[in-house]
Amino acid sequence: QVQLVESGGGLVQPGGSLRLSCAASGIEIRHHVMDWYRQAPGMQRELVATIISNGVTNYPDSVKGRFFISRDNAKNTVYLQMNNLKPEDTAVYYCHASGFRGQGTEVTVSA
Repeated sequence: QVQLVESGGGLVQPGGSLRLSCAASGIEIRHHVMDWYRQAPGMQRELVATIISNGVTNYPDSVKGRFFISRDNAKNTVYLQMNNLKPEDTAVYYCHASGFRGQGTEVTVSA
């Protein structure tokens, strides 16, 4: 059974940082494309970071230079380092792998 469990969300002030984690079981993340998506209330789901098996990463312009995806194959965990957070980054963040999704972790950026 595949499980993806996100953690690390919370309330942070604008300009602050958070690191999200996605602990995987039932799959080996090193063999999969791993994505982080987010969805704000009333908004469409947005892809914010991708890491493929060879370590290449990709980001949309909205987060490029601020968000960084990485993985620890030994821990079977994917991370999303988010820096210089803005109120518009407020959303529930989800980890995805090969059609599976976690329950999400909520990020709120507010003064």
